[in-house]
Amino acid sequence: MKLNRPVVVIFLLSLAAAAFYRLIPNKPEGFAPQMAMALLGGAIIKDKKWAFILPVLSLFISDLAFYFLNQAGLTGRLGFYDGQWVIYLAFIAITCFGFLMKKVNMLNVAIYSIAGSVFFFLITNYITWEVGQGLGRPHTWNGLLLCYGDGIAFYRQFGLIKGFAANFILGDMIWGFIIYGLYSLLTKVFTISKPQLA
Repeated sequence: MKLNRPVVVIFLLSLAAAAFYRLIPNKPEGFAPQMAMALLGGAIIKDKKWAFILPVLSLFISDLAFYFLNQAGLTGRLGFYDGQWVIYLAFIAITCFGFLMKKVNMLNVAIYSIAGSVFFFLITNYITWEVGQGLGRPHTWNGLLLCYGDGIAFYRQFGLIKGFAANFILGDMIWGFIIYGLYSLLTKVFTISKPQLA
């Protein structure tokens, strides 16, 4: 397995935090670490199998928890629903997108986070429209555009900064910077702590 200690620490902590963070009631929508995990997993983790597994496993654990909470009547949020497989495929695609990030630095984390967020927004809102969820917009070009408008309005109302239409991008960038910062810090810590051989 080609995982070094900083990568293992960061992604195991992220796995647990991301899975349970989604369960927090009344948290800002669009502010979850899974997209950043998928993107940076693709960029940082050398063993590509783990780059795919960690963000998808995090998403699955929290979806499973939502399912059981919903069954117990403790939340209205479904754990699993029609068209959800596209969410998982989108995370896999974002991980592949992360493979393209040859140099992992703040600028690239910002650029790739924005691109990944926009991709995820377009795909997930398209599926929402296609399967008739959300506000059930008609299956026309205008209906699709209305569905995208609904998505932006949703993030504007329920996102991190009230009234800000790009909350989904902001959340992914913040989590990208957090994960990248922790990775950089732990890489330095573990590099410094290694004994120097003459």
